[in-house]
Amino acid sequence: MTRRISILGATGSIGQSTIDLIRRDADAYDVVALTGGRNVAQLASDAIALRAEVAVVSDESQLDALRDALAGSGVVAASGASALQEAASRPADWIMSAIVGAAGLAPGWAALEQGSTLALANKESLVTAGPILMQHAADHGARILPVDSEHSAVFQALVGEDIAAVERIIITASGGAFRDRPIATLNNVTVAQASSHPNWDMGQRITIDSASMFNKALELIETKEFFGVLPGQIETIVHPESLIHALVGFNDGALMAHVGPPDMRHAIGYALHWPDRRDLPVARLDLAQIGQLNFRAPDHARYPALALAARVMEEGGLTGAAFNAAKERALDGFIGGEIGFMDMARVVAATLDKMSAHDGLQNATMTLDTVLDTDRLARVRAGEAIKMTGH
Repeated sequence: MTRRISILGATGSIGQSTIDLIRRDADAYDVVALTGGRNVAQLASDAIALRAEVAVVSDESQLDALRDALAGSGVVAASGASALQEAASRPADWIMSAIVGAAGLAPGWAALEQGSTLALANKESLVTAGPILMQHAADHGARILPVDSEHSAVFQALVGEDIAAVERIIITASGGAFRDRPIATLNNVTVAQASSHPNWDMGQRITIDSASMFNKALELIETKEFFGVLPGQIETIVHPESLIHALVGFNDGALMAHVGPPDMRHAIGYALHWPDRRDLPVARLDLAQIGQLNFRAPDHARYPALALAARVMEEGGLTGAAFNAAKERALDGFIGGEIGFMDMARVVAATLDKMSAHDGLQNATMTLDTVLDTDRLARVRAGEAIKMTGH
């Protein structure tokens, strides 16, 4: 029997890796919906090749181009937020949530209402709305499977284990492009320099987030929300080789490590085939050739995002929504030349300070609407902080 699947964020790196796996066994899947941002050519090509029912481009100005590219294929073209929601709401057995940023929350929320398995690569959904997202899945009999390599690693290490026996979860970090660069020079690095990752092949935004470790900050918060552990049980360690993706420490002193190549197709394939394991086209490690693995404690002066993650986990409430929105706006500011690289953390901290004092983040009731309202307000506050920071 074929499985009905959709890929939200099909044109990004996660979406393309998912499509690579689907194409290798195309007869096993009926593709319902593919969505993308502005890359109409890629979206149309994939939709035609996979015989998708609908292709949705989020940028409404690209609708005519998408229609032209799909002409005669039988694939329905659509655009905009409402079309994206409709695509996410189409019945499917398995849905990949790979839209980047807070924009992925509402479509993922809609997908869960189908009682589907949601393969969650959009970490921002758990950062901004973790408690209600997990409850929403339970209310609809849906399942969320983690696709971040670190959280997939933890998930796999916990198979057959009791979460009550877990003492700590250690999330590894490559350290990004600037792990060995003098801290004093970091505010002068360029966008191009921050967009090059030493190990992973990812999109620009997530690569810059890796260099600043804002990506790791999101993953620490995501760990708390997905696995239900306390902030004090979550650690991060710099591991330059990016071969150990996470470790789980148990109450008997044992550490269970997940080791694999830096290839997102492993985590995607695990979620796609779960609970089974299937052959995947990823490299097999030669440990003798690798020779050694290295670890170091993270430098919090180099990576101030980590302290901000700890603050978010301790304060709770809508702080995660404000943190993520401010981070996204600060990243826009860096890419656009408004602020320097190290200014991003200062903007986020200033935004949290102002919103915690005046906007009631910690004690507010969390609903999808209040999360989205907080997201909008935090972007405004972050914009104000950017103007104050300057560059």
